[in-house]
Amino acid sequence: MSVLLLRLAGPLQSWGSSSRFARRGTEIAPTKSGVIGLLAAARGMRRTEPLTDLLGLEFGVRLDQPGQILRDFQTARSLDGRHSAPLTYRFYLSDAVFLAAVSGEQELLHGLAAALDRPQFPLYLGRRSCPPVGPVSLGVHEETLDEVLTTWPWLAADWHRRKAARTVRLEIIRDARPGEPITETLPDEPICFDPAHRQHTWRSVLRRHVDVTNDLAERAAVAEHDPLSLLGG
Repeated sequence: MSVLLLRLAGPLQSWGSSSRFARRGTEIAPTKSGVIGLLAAARGMRRTEPLTDLLGLEFGVRLDQPGQILRDFQTARSLDGRHSAPLTYRFYLSDAVFLAAVSGEQELLHGLAAALDRPQFPLYLGRRSCPPVGPVSLGVHEETLDEVLTTWPWLAADWHRRKAARTVRLEIIRDARPGEPITETLPDEPICFDPAHRQHTWRSVLRRHVDVTNDLAERAAVAEHDPLSLLGG
């Protein structure tokens, strides 16, 4: 199987899996349904179209730069000012960066990568108010989902990496496979995005951690320790 890698970064992201009514929360990482929706938008699929080949994709995400939870609230009044709508709270992740991966058939993934480079509909990170920064696609790779999420270079911003140690521990959240221990279940497996009868089912996930190298810290350490500089010249 092949793997399509995605860089999900922006000033704001919001990945809700259980938002209701006046309180719209966010998960700490991109949801599978949100990323499938992003891929469907890139292909120009309408919400009423069946997801079909996208439903079989395996999904995983690495939390390279978790970001901070930001709460916003919105008010609204009628035009005559006599009536006000309920106060709504919306939660976002600010300054977050994620490495996401979907695994599937090579031909399908190459088509998705091409669509991300020239999307038919605007792409957003969970909500329409959250556009991505920079290219989303990192290309298709002939490795397993676990391999790329473990070995791909750290995507955090330089300002974030300067504050970190030479080795950092990152969390990975991916689909649990049959026979594996399940960390938790989330209502995050999309079936249909049709607004008239939107459907999701439960998704079993596995959480684990991986240690990655902070190459920025390593370069800084080498630059600071230069014994030859004492000789002058």
